[in-house]
Amino acid sequence: MKKISAVISAYNEERTIEDCLKSIKSLTDEIIFVDNTSSDKTVEIAKKYTDKIFIRPNDPVMLNKNKNFGFGKATSDWILSLDADERITPKLTEEIRKVISGLPAEASAKAGYEIPRKNIIFGKWIEHSIWWPDYNLRLFRRGMGKFPQKHVHEKLEVRGEVGKLRNPMVHYNYQTVSQFIKKLDTTYTESETENFIKSGKSINWYDSIRWPVADFAKTFFFEKGYKDGLHGLVLSIFQAFYAFVFFAKVWERKEKFKDLTPDNFLSEVIQEFSKTAKDIRYWIFQTLIIENPARELYYKIRRKLG
Repeated sequence: MKKISAVISAYNEERTIEDCLKSIKSLTDEIIFVDNTSSDKTVEIAKKYTDKIFIRPNDPVMLNKNKNFGFGKATSDWILSLDADERITPKLTEEIRKVISGLPAEASAKAGYEIPRKNIIFGKWIEHSIWWPDYNLRLFRRGMGKFPQKHVHEKLEVRGEVGKLRNPMVHYNYQTVSQFIKKLDTTYTESETENFIKSGKSINWYDSIRWPVADFAKTFFFEKGYKDGLHGLVLSIFQAFYAFVFFAKVWERKEKFKDLTPDNFLSEVIQEFSKTAKDIRYWIFQTLIIENPARELYYKIRRKLG
């Protein structure tokens, strides 16, 4: 029977870590727990489930450094990479057991598996846009995978063929607005800003408008975030805010707040907003057609009549 190691890297997760560890208790043969120098009871709780605990410096900009460290400490045939706010369900446990045992037959050729995640945000399962099915490569053969350690949004990479599991893990993602904003500011935009600056790319003043509008339109309309109701609208606006904060940080660090103001600034801004308003109208019409195909004829006639 193939064995499996869970690798968890955590920092000040006393409120979430026990449920995470309970969810993998019957699945794993060992738990490698990397604590990022927590100041709460995280380690105390983890000791109830494993004695393989390693204390490492916290690096919020490059979280995956300590995950890679944990992978190197695992001794089982397979590794399951997990975060403190994630849970493995009984159905997923059963499916994982089957694939690491080589069932079905094609499973024997796989180097790793992507697992869908049910993101619970602000108390609700978000079923659309970037939040579902949100496949993440989390299960892989020992020695075959690691994180590139280039930026915070990077995916785990494996050498070999990757399959997909059907049953999802549960991810208790952002539970409060403050948590979302804090992570956006201290982790995600920080890492993305540093990587943008290293790339040598440049920005222009109109990116402060284009990036947020594009992110909102993509998330709310194209990826059907509107189907999640107010949750979807709020999260789409947050995505736009993310893009704006990212722009502002690049402007601050790369351009040193250089004045990028063009001539005839007001007219340029008005023109830019006019362009983005047209983009939003396009997505409104497209979405209405998708939701009610009978309206397509109405809009065709309307366009012809001017």
